[in-house]
Amino acid sequence: LIGRRGSQLISGQLDRAEDAMLTPVFATLVAVALSLSPGAGGSPQAADSVELLRLENLWNQAHVRRDTATLAALWAEDLVVTVPEMPPMSKADLLRFWRSGRSAITRYETSDLRIRVYRNAAVVTGRLARDRDFNGRLITDDWRFIKVYIHHDGRWQVVAYQAAVVPGA
Repeated sequence: LIGRRGSQLISGQLDRAEDAMLTPVFATLVAVALSLSPGAGGSPQAADSVELLRLENLWNQAHVRRDTATLAALWAEDLVVTVPEMPPMSKADLLRFWRSGRSAITRYETSDLRIRVYRNAAVVTGRLARDRDFNGRLITDDWRFIKVYIHHDGRWQVVAYQAAVVPGA
């Protein structure tokens, strides 16, 4: 159904344990993506959408697991992240922050995802609900986000991420 391209990790293959964890959520996301894509199942855009959904799931899991290796692979070298109550951050800034242990995320769930692919660029928008312990303070975030991916050297990487607080949340 999705082929090997849709099941490859940026720097290799997912192991069977990770594959098993991804299966229920990923299968649902694939079904939705294919049902919404023109030329369902066969177009390059549909394959890219499936891959981007998989990467979105990896992104979420990596934040909860504090998996800096996966995050580093997902982030382009020129990444810029802008989120509420933080200064703009680069890939180096983010890796330093995650490795510091100052924050631990216990829930990182996205919804209302919309993926648009434009040749070698893609825009993913959605909603993020997350719970985190930031320097000993428990915080719940309810954000809308926009993420920009670039397809370069045979893989998709995030070059920009911006989030904003959902009004009234």
